[in-house]
Amino acid sequence: MGSCLSGETRSPLPGSPMGVTKGKDSISRQRSRNPFNEQLRKTPGRMFLNGSSDVTSLFTQQGKKGTNQDAMLVWENFGSRTDTVFCGIFDGHGPYGHLVAKRVRDFLPLKLGANWEFDIKSDEVRREVSLNGTDSWCSKDTSFLPPEESSRASIDLEETEKHPEVFQTLKESFLKAFKLMDRELRMYSNIECFCSGTTAVTLIKQGQDLVIGNVGDSRAVLGTRDENNSLVAVQLTVDLKPNLPAEAERIRKCNGRVFALRDEPEVARVWLPNNDSPGLAMARAFGDFCLKEFGLISVPEISCRRITDKDEFIILATDGIWDVLSNEEVVDIVGSCSTRSYAARKLVQSAGRVWRSKYPTSKVDDCAVVCLFLDSNPNDSTAPTTELEENIVYEEHEDTGLDRSGTVRTSEGAGREECVETSGANEEIALNNEEKNMKVGKGWSSLEGVSRVNTLLTLPRFVPTKDEKKAA
Repeated sequence: MGSCLSGETRSPLPGSPMGVTKGKDSISRQRSRNPFNEQLRKTPGRMFLNGSSDVTSLFTQQGKKGTNQDAMLVWENFGSRTDTVFCGIFDGHGPYGHLVAKRVRDFLPLKLGANWEFDIKSDEVRREVSLNGTDSWCSKDTSFLPPEESSRASIDLEETEKHPEVFQTLKESFLKAFKLMDRELRMYSNIECFCSGTTAVTLIKQGQDLVIGNVGDSRAVLGTRDENNSLVAVQLTVDLKPNLPAEAERIRKCNGRVFALRDEPEVARVWLPNNDSPGLAMARAFGDFCLKEFGLISVPEISCRRITDKDEFIILATDGIWDVLSNEEVVDIVGSCSTRSYAARKLVQSAGRVWRSKYPTSKVDDCAVVCLFLDSNPNDSTAPTTELEENIVYEEHEDTGLDRSGTVRTSEGAGREECVETSGANEEIALNNEEKNMKVGKGWSSLEGVSRVNTLLTLPRFVPTKDEKKAA
């Protein structure tokens, strides 16, 4: 991919760290020497590499499209609260999507925790000064958001009425943290976010309360028991794509365009008003500032849920999983895993086999999975294992009528390509090898056969005006 140039201040200046030639090597060295990053990585209860704990399992695997742009995080005892867990999945896209995803992974939880603590203290002060006790959760506003963005923050009203205080406090914290994170990315000079961005599906579980904030098309699904004690899937988030009527309406009101290409009529994309780029396949994202004035937003949809005894686990995953497996299949795979610590790995490997059997000419997408188990099972072994436990191969895998994420297209012909699988167990090695990994798949063409639809199609190039040339 080429670089994005603009006449605005977001353009990379000569010699700046945003330049293409200095990019990843200098950033990797800065990351490895940064004392803050080292301290963050050593935080107790914070996991961002493949592994597991008593209640979580997480695993990511590079696809065959280049550098693994997926990131994940589990933070137990979040905010120094023993009953609280933070989980997040981040799927980057664009030339620097992997760096954007890791930046959001590292800093969004910190902003969320800080705002949460501040909002709790503000609530305590408000209650003390309230004389008539009429302050309610709905009396607080979101004045820090523009009206059109505030209206997009989704609320599960039925659940909110059951436990309004916890939800409202966390809702405001999520909204503020996401807004601050996106603002910081715009100002952060070490990563060019003009044509790069990331999704984020995040949750906080405090006791039996669950609050989810979602931007983009990654997904959260709950595995729970129905009245017949059968394991069923409940989708907790909406894939925020441009084909949703409310999302498309907002984008068009901001002069952005939404349409699908002829060879992929099922994939709606976001385009600039007068330029057939970038063709982003989602309606909300961090970064991607070339589209932020044209309807793309980073305001999360927020929902809450009270966990019951029938709820067993929650799966957060990037679209590399949902492109080939339905919600029910994903829940069945995790539910059938005899060892919890292996659940995320098993799901990623199952998705990889479906990619290769169902779409043999497709470039397999990166996959990242976080499994959060809601009940305590003392009989389960949490020791990591590399032994293959399953022989699940969806060779038939006929259309079941269940929704996929809608980012895979099919056509006839072409031969088989094998998938390169890497464990990603050591982030330092991965960072040092980013230049080499970026070469994977270079020159690959999908004019025929089956292809994984790219999140971002083209990068906009801006021709500076005469005044801008003089100013430069």
